[in-house]
Amino acid sequence: MPTAIRNRSVVRALTSAATGLACIVAMSTTALTADKVTFLTSWFAQAEHGGFYQAKATGLYEKAGLDVTLKMGGPQVNSMQLLLAGETDVMMGYDFQVLKALEQGFPVTTIATSFQYDLQGMMTHDDVNSLADLKDKTILVATSGRTTWWPWLKGKYKYTDEQTKPYTFNLQPFFADKNVAQQGYPSSEPFQAKQQGMPVKFFLFAHNGYPPYGTTMVAKRDFADKNPDVAARFVKASLEGWKSYMSNPAPANALIKVDNPKMSDEQIAFGIEQMKLLKVLDGGDAQTMGIGIVTEARWKATYDYMASSGLLKPEVDWKAAFTDRFVKGLKLSM
Repeated sequence: MPTAIRNRSVVRALTSAATGLACIVAMSTTALTADKVTFLTSWFAQAEHGGFYQAKATGLYEKAGLDVTLKMGGPQVNSMQLLLAGETDVMMGYDFQVLKALEQGFPVTTIATSFQYDLQGMMTHDDVNSLADLKDKTILVATSGRTTWWPWLKGKYKYTDEQTKPYTFNLQPFFADKNVAQQGYPSSEPFQAKQQGMPVKFFLFAHNGYPPYGTTMVAKRDFADKNPDVAARFVKASLEGWKSYMSNPAPANALIKVDNPKMSDEQIAFGIEQMKLLKVLDGGDAQTMGIGIVTEARWKATYDYMASSGLLKPEVDWKAAFTDRFVKGLKLSM
């Protein structure tokens, strides 16, 4: 081989090796400098957590300079306790939980929401046309519902405590009696009814004025104040994850089933269908202000309801329960 050609080959090889080494160094540096964030969900992995799993699966968190660990919640997990203890940086929460924490003097705040609507609702038989039709029905209510949505529902539609019975998360009483209605979540109880071949209707309380947000992102106040850039990047990447998930959920679904092997493809698909149908991500204020938005008016409505129902002390500083600084400028649309 002529000397000139051989020299050019050597130069090309050295250049290629240097480029490869530079990429490895850059990747290593990125990994080392990525800000670590732990996010704790509220339950076992499911479609309603899809945006966060999508951001992890598709590299949106990594692109934002974040090293995010997703941890599943569950019935034995006290997420607020773990947040306050520093075991997680951000948790999946809900408005009542945050306001009650403030009442107890805990410094927590909501930095964004996933859903414009709380997912709690009522499953009825198919002869019911509205929530107002339940005055003569037996309504199954779990213990937790009596200190959250039941006072709102009872006040709005003039229901009585006497028409309620405990909901034990067993659907057989509902299946056996057409005069029974029961609380539920859109992707859970209606899915079980579908599997049984029973036609049902589902009424989302939020569509009738129930004010809380759903599947929010909650952090200690000092996390948001001392790490505003990290908080902003986490919120933005998570909301981008939600946008991506609703158009192509496959990457997140694979991770969801790793964390929760009992979650079937059929139930995930049903959950996504319900979220789209109910417009939980892009309904309400999100239509004009972008997904993830939280507003003072909505928080005031939740505070007013809780305080007037005796669920919250009136002196609680409800404005400390949220900040819109990480979402108001994003204006992400679906």
